[in-house]
Amino acid sequence: MLFNSLQFALFLPVVFIIYWLLRRSLRWQNLFVLAASYLFYGWWDWRFLLLIAFTSACSYLSGILMASADARRSRILMWANIVVNLLVLGIFKYYDFFAQSFADLFLGGRSDGLLLHLVLPVGISFYTFQALSYSIDIHRRTVAPTRDPVAFFSYVSFFPQLVAGPIERASSLLPQFMQPRRFNYALAVDGLRQMLWGFFKKLLIADGCAVYVDKVFADPSQFGGSTLILAAILFSFQIYGDFSGYSDIAIGCSKLFGISLRRNFNVPYFSRDIAEFWRRWHISLTTWFRDYVYIPLGGSRVSKAKVVRNTFIIFLLSGFWHGANWTFLAWGFFHALLFLPLIVLGRNRRYRDTVAEGRLLPNLREALQMLLTFLLATLGWIIFRSPSIAFAVDYIGGFLRPGSLLWPLEGDHVFVIPALIIMLVVEWLNRDQAHEFVRQPRLRPLRWILYMLLIFIIMAFMQTSEMPFIYFQF
Repeated sequence: MLFNSLQFALFLPVVFIIYWLLRRSLRWQNLFVLAASYLFYGWWDWRFLLLIAFTSACSYLSGILMASADARRSRILMWANIVVNLLVLGIFKYYDFFAQSFADLFLGGRSDGLLLHLVLPVGISFYTFQALSYSIDIHRRTVAPTRDPVAFFSYVSFFPQLVAGPIERASSLLPQFMQPRRFNYALAVDGLRQMLWGFFKKLLIADGCAVYVDKVFADPSQFGGSTLILAAILFSFQIYGDFSGYSDIAIGCSKLFGISLRRNFNVPYFSRDIAEFWRRWHISLTTWFRDYVYIPLGGSRVSKAKVVRNTFIIFLLSGFWHGANWTFLAWGFFHALLFLPLIVLGRNRRYRDTVAEGRLLPNLREALQMLLTFLLATLGWIIFRSPSIAFAVDYIGGFLRPGSLLWPLEGDHVFVIPALIIMLVVEWLNRDQAHEFVRQPRLRPLRWILYMLLIFIIMAFMQTSEMPFIYFQF
């Protein structure tokens, strides 16, 4: 079920009403959340429910067994759960990739009988990582295992963030299913406001850019360098509007149910170097790899050479997490290379504050730093978007090709540039807030005029067809 669908528009208010009618019974409320989440996820294909139930059951049972185990047995149980869940993830997401690569190398590309052609379950990487963090944290004794299966299964499958994050930790989300929740009007209003902003970014920014981007990336050889550059820039905003828009909708939707989720984006395109960019982009995944891979490898407490090694490992893993294609590995490798001079010079932790803090505008140096970081990220997004490495090389090589600019301010693309300007201005003015679009006029009539204006803009210029979120494929 897509957030931007009629089904969800009917699903959400019904679930909201029944959920709060059950507020006197925590168990029944959690049971209803679980049922609603499984309905939401099974809307694509009911068979997917078997996988998420299996992942949840393995992590739940291993947690109970680890509770009474000594350190050695706890480690064995943790690794058993990790291997089982990663094996499931690997079969569905990576088996055909490795089988085809093997066939290309040793069988002349003949893969008859080797490939399984399995349908990739929506969001499998997200909920698998969420379940694995639970087992790891139990082994580390930072989380106590729960014996409430309903609460735990709800934690893994909570529908707002189920298919594209944020990737939550048991230490923050699971306790919220273990205690009574009371309706908070102010929190719900803030959630609706954040959902509205998320829909703006998805339906206007992401879907509007997609029409232009898809046309150019379908056959880059037909366009001049200026058009290729513009399409690459628009894809940077497309993937940001799409993914951060989903996160805003998910976080805002959760607030309607009295559940708090972690922030997943923090205005990443206002970053002054690539290290700051990764502290602000897909925060839940970045911190997952930091806490469960980078730090156990020694983190930054080891020699400079091992820090470089650890950095390359997490970026290659992060790239491969996104999908079974060499382009994702190349994208991860590219960002690791960008990180390299910052690590060598000891500047990877330099910018941890808000850019131009206390000032309306950045100075010239900050503006140039943000522009350079954005352009480097855009080069990476070309690799990410391309079907092959050769395609990405040809695309970038076409930047110098002569040809007239295909301008997006026509037809279906008419509102893309003004919408981008609105988004950037709003996010810049609210860059130090918990989420964008929070500073509202104090007078209620002005607030409602602003909300209605935003809704009108969305309805007037959104694409008529339902466009899935980019990160559903991961």
